[in-house]
Amino acid sequence: MNLLPLALIFAALLYLDQYQQGLLSAEVSALREQGRIYAGAIAETAVQDNNGQQTLNPDLAQPLLFSLTEPTPNAQALIYGPDGELIANSRVHPGAGGAIVTEPLAAPPPRRLFSRIVSFVYDHLSGSVIGSVDESGVIGSGAGQDPNTLGWQPDVRTVLQMTGSASNASSQDEAPPFVRRDPQGVLLITVAEPIQSGQQVVGTVLLTREATEVDAAVLAIRISILILFALALALTVIVSFYLSRTIARPLSRLAAAAERMREGRAGAQTLPKPITTRNDEIGTLARTLEGTSQALWSRMDAIEKFAADVAHEIKNPLSSIRSAVETLSRVEDPARASRLLAIVTQDVGRLDRLITDISDSSRLDSELSRSRYEIVDMARMLATLAEIHDATRKEGQPLMELDTPVAELLVRGSEARLVQVLRNLIGNAISFSPAQGKIYLRGRETGGMIELAVEDEGPGIPDGKLDSIFDRFYSERPQNEQFGSHSGLGLSISRQIVEAHHGRISAENRRDEAGHVIGARFVIRLPKAGE
Repeated sequence: MNLLPLALIFAALLYLDQYQQGLLSAEVSALREQGRIYAGAIAETAVQDNNGQQTLNPDLAQPLLFSLTEPTPNAQALIYGPDGELIANSRVHPGAGGAIVTEPLAAPPPRRLFSRIVSFVYDHLSGSVIGSVDESGVIGSGAGQDPNTLGWQPDVRTVLQMTGSASNASSQDEAPPFVRRDPQGVLLITVAEPIQSGQQVVGTVLLTREATEVDAAVLAIRISILILFALALALTVIVSFYLSRTIARPLSRLAAAAERMREGRAGAQTLPKPITTRNDEIGTLARTLEGTSQALWSRMDAIEKFAADVAHEIKNPLSSIRSAVETLSRVEDPARASRLLAIVTQDVGRLDRLITDISDSSRLDSELSRSRYEIVDMARMLATLAEIHDATRKEGQPLMELDTPVAELLVRGSEARLVQVLRNLIGNAISFSPAQGKIYLRGRETGGMIELAVEDEGPGIPDGKLDSIFDRFYSERPQNEQFGSHSGLGLSISRQIVEAHHGRISAENRRDEAGHVIGARFVIRLPKAGE
């Protein structure tokens, strides 16, 4: 894309010859019109009747031709007779004392070095890309000669033949012009016009003029295009360097960081501040990549810790079973053997619950990522759970009170998993509540969030454990509860589900006016479902 404007400018530079040929055509037309005026004036003034034959009088033609061409110092006119004899030359005229003076063409100003360099570069570029360029182009060189041959002059006999045939033709054919350069490199244009007296051609005017204006105009355009080319080239280099520094190089560094992540050699990637602090798409990409790297390694650390915790939790019941089995083979007392078998049965049940919860926790992330979320009415869910509790409540279990001021509390999520969270919290509240105690289910809308709370009248939570209770395999159970009946994964799974729904779950203690703990409160905050 950066090279495209350079290519267009380069093409314009090479095909500048069309502009040059247009200028040459204009020069040829003007010179031809001037030659016709000269030929007409000479036919009217310098033709004499010589025994019935119309001829040109040199004594009349010479001063007239000099007078006609005098206002044009860079032009020369020659008059040839039908036989090719030179009759008059505009540069030859009588001088002081009657002497004949031959006045040469005015020397053109020397071409500057810069102009010569530009012409040299252009000619070589055009010659290498589009082949050799004919200065005359569509105009033609008249005699079929090479117009670039220095020192070439029109052949007089050929000119006479062309002017004679053109004058005798029924159509308005004209002798083609002659375009060439002299030994000094000056562009010369020559036109031939017949001198007619009646229907007879009595001579030919050969008018030559320097086309320095054409070279100057073409040179000016060439220099302008070359300057534009240089500016475009410089701008392209600057833009390319800028894009390399601001886009290509940062992307290369991001690609290298991603490669190190893939190979697992760099841990959590921390990219350079100049990249991550950018306020453009690359900065966003860098921050996203850095966050992805940190999240990935955090997940890997969590998996590693989870595997270690699982191995530790499974090892305890397995060690107990192993000890009981080894002891059982040496015990002969049926009562002791029965107690050992009860321990084995209890530990096997503990292992079963532990493996079930571990399996549920390990597949939870993938299951939630594939779940199709829907609008869930949490007020209706709380009412349903309260009704189920009342219908299945046993003697001595706590009572449940529902407090939902609004009719609907809508969130977007997985209904089955949200029910699992509330059932887990209600189960914990039942375990810690005293006989005939109360459990409160509350729901309300606060701003753009739906807030749910499960409160009990139990002993509360140790102040230093308000956040630790959500860790995996943490267990803080009532003293009267059988050991091993819980795996310690319930609250961890609940937090995992809530965070997957872009919410938060927290625990706190309920206190009375005196500051005494009167129970525990678990609060869930979920985003309100949009319209």
